[in-house]
Amino acid sequence: MTMITVQLNGQSCQLADGSSLQDLLQAAGLAGRRLAVEVNLDIVPRAQHATHGLRDGDRIEVVQAIGGG
Repeated sequence: MTMITVQLNGQSCQLADGSSLQDLLQAAGLAGRRLAVEVNLDIVPRAQHATHGLRDGDRIEVVQAIGGG
């Protein structure tokens, strides 16, 4: 199995080649949360997480929405 390396919030992560953004979020324990996700400085809407394929060297930033007031 071929692996790719991406950066998730500055930390190196290895995934199987062909992994989606949703696969990464599930592996990181972030699936199902209210998140803002950016890949290579472009925001990826939640509806596209399952279909957005990741490539070797991608830089992903995830920010979790916190409620309060």
